[in-house]
Amino acid sequence: MSRKSARPASKPARFRWRTLVLAAIAIPVAGIASALLAVALALLLANDRLPPLDALIDYRPRIPLRVYTADGVLIGEFGEERRTFVRIEDVPDVMKYAVVAAEDARFFEHAGVDLVGVARAALANLSAGGTEQGASTLTMQLAREFFLSPERTYTRKIIEILLAFRIEESLSKDQILELYLNQIFLGKRAYGFAAAAQTYFGKPLAQVSAAEAAMLAGLPKAPSRFNPLVNPRRATERQRYILRRMLESGFLTQAQYDAALAEKLQFAQPDSGYAVEAPYVAELARQLAWDLYREDSYTSGLKIFTTILAEDQKAANAALRDGLFEYDRRHGFRGPERFIDLSGDPAVAADQIEAAIAEAADYDEQLDPAVVLEASPKAVTVSRGKGGEPITIEQKNLRFVARALAPKAPAALQLRRGAVVRVARNAKGEWEIAQLPEVQGAFVAASTADGAVRALVGGFDFSRNKFNRVTQAWRQPGSAFKPFIYSAALEKGIMTSTIVNDAPFRVDPAVTGGQLWEPKNYDGKYDGPMPLRTALARSKNMVSIRVLDEIGPQYAQDYITRFGFDAARHPPFLTMALGAGSVTPWQMVGAISVFANGGYRIDPYIVERITDGSGRVLAQARPARAGDEARRAIDPRNAFLMDSMLRSVVRFGTAARAKSLKRSDLAGKTGTTNDSHDAWFVGYQPTVAAVAWVGFDQPRKLGDRETGGGLALPIWIDYMAAALKGVPEAGENPPRGVVRLDGEYYLSETRPGQGVATIGIEDGLATGENVDEVRDQVF
Repeated sequence: MSRKSARPASKPARFRWRTLVLAAIAIPVAGIASALLAVALALLLANDRLPPLDALIDYRPRIPLRVYTADGVLIGEFGEERRTFVRIEDVPDVMKYAVVAAEDARFFEHAGVDLVGVARAALANLSAGGTEQGASTLTMQLAREFFLSPERTYTRKIIEILLAFRIEESLSKDQILELYLNQIFLGKRAYGFAAAAQTYFGKPLAQVSAAEAAMLAGLPKAPSRFNPLVNPRRATERQRYILRRMLESGFLTQAQYDAALAEKLQFAQPDSGYAVEAPYVAELARQLAWDLYREDSYTSGLKIFTTILAEDQKAANAALRDGLFEYDRRHGFRGPERFIDLSGDPAVAADQIEAAIAEAADYDEQLDPAVVLEASPKAVTVSRGKGGEPITIEQKNLRFVARALAPKAPAALQLRRGAVVRVARNAKGEWEIAQLPEVQGAFVAASTADGAVRALVGGFDFSRNKFNRVTQAWRQPGSAFKPFIYSAALEKGIMTSTIVNDAPFRVDPAVTGGQLWEPKNYDGKYDGPMPLRTALARSKNMVSIRVLDEIGPQYAQDYITRFGFDAARHPPFLTMALGAGSVTPWQMVGAISVFANGGYRIDPYIVERITDGSGRVLAQARPARAGDEARRAIDPRNAFLMDSMLRSVVRFGTAARAKSLKRSDLAGKTGTTNDSHDAWFVGYQPTVAAVAWVGFDQPRKLGDRETGGGLALPIWIDYMAAALKGVPEAGENPPRGVVRLDGEYYLSETRPGQGVATIGIEDGLATGENVDEVRDQVF
């Protein structure tokens, strides 16, 4: 911020007079040597040898980088200093008066140094034989904050006094008070009273009461000593002293004073986080800011507004967490996190428990670390430390850990005294033993119109593992990749009604250059000839392989780049039909949007704009939008046919569970890799696409019966239930060039009699059967 110009450098006679007065005061305090030093310093000042006041006149506070949702909710803050600059006219009077009463009652009367206060401090120090009192005014404190070290010496004090005089000559009282209110350190990384109001009370400075203002005004004297969260007794004593000073100075009436004394303060919870948890989003924004602005990112007050919607993010957080917890509970209790040898002495045991709980990283606010005190199949009693009473968990809430309470339970699994566990409240509000999931997941949702990301969750817990699985995890997509192969097939004359044989398929070693390849359907069953639409809905692997074999893997490899996939990560082999390549959820949400928006390639993005501290836009996103023909990826008719088939996946296929949302405009594809290492659901409603993935960071089997439809789809459904509230249903609107015959859609130039009628009917289960009869049976 700019300041009024400083006054001319020439010093009037009154300034030299002040230095002589101060020197005279210093003589009885520190003797001849200190007095001579004071005079010498005064001469230095007269010769303009003191530090210039540029840092004050052109004040540039170190304000952290802040990251917000699109609707203005703070989701991240980066910088060593928490600070929110506030202009003096926006500071409530009660805060100004509290600070003045606490630190400098004669602030509006003196010229930088309170000579009465200095004399009083000098006499006190003389009798004490040291430097017990400093008599610092707000102006002197400001001089020390900007220019001097905190050491308590006469040399520093005299320089501080001389600087205070210069500050008072250069700035108005309001300017000095504004600087002080914004610059002073108030504990817990909070600099300035606006940041402190948020840190200690969780509210804007403009909303603080007299009681809260007095509590904050007590912090400058000793932030750690008078921290109300750490030392409530001392903080309250200091607060009451300041309230009394405010009353005596006329800043409060007797009624206001009495009300302030009676007010019960409500403090912000320590490390309570943000109203919307989006740490993976905030980190992506931070990385972008660093790339653009380097060190200035954390000190210049930049604001990054993301595309995230607060309510969508909340829904995504809850959906992913619930899905991972459900999977984890289904696979049983793995045993305590560790064991401690708990002493029989209650006092010693209490210290051991406290240490164990402190060591157990508190990854999740819903999972509290605890230590078992007693355990039996009928009840388990745990302690969460000195802060609360022991909790007894009754038998009805011990089903999850019943095996660990059995007499012959393995030692590593057994719940016994000294076991360190997690506890959480269930839906009824009753305590249960829980555990941190080992399985991981990712979720991302974006607008199909322009790729604006509405929600992103990169894993179970950012504090536990900062690896962002949405953008960084390259995983096999499994059957979730089939729609892109089918889209390529439509370009090659294959129809939604083309009959394809679901029968065993072999690839000769001479073709693979290796060993015999005999892929299988997920359930190991084969159903013979079926239409392409049915095959996609039921996720038939053999059909996908035959389709890819028909169009050629090389053609498919080139075609999928239209959706944003890397050709190199999808080698041109038949295994591509089963999703054996590598993708990220970020890629998948952009790719599936092509079918939702009529065939346009959009690129997901997460930062909408960056502004400086004054709100000036420094960078603005200009995303490509659906409707821009320069961004067309596939023919609109192809996109429509694929949308129609993907809606069938929900209507009667592997994603039928999504019918619980009672909408007709949902489409998507489940995905499970052959070895069940990855579970996916990739789907959309025409306005928003979303991708859910579940798996282990070090790939391993999720379970014999775990699929994308059972693991990832419920997460997607839970999110969509919230995200689509109030969104009208979208019907099917065939573009020009699409015809409907006998209830099926076709390209006008690729209809029965013109397109590919059958694939692989001569193989396996179809041998000897009449193709026309098969077609009649399956329609």
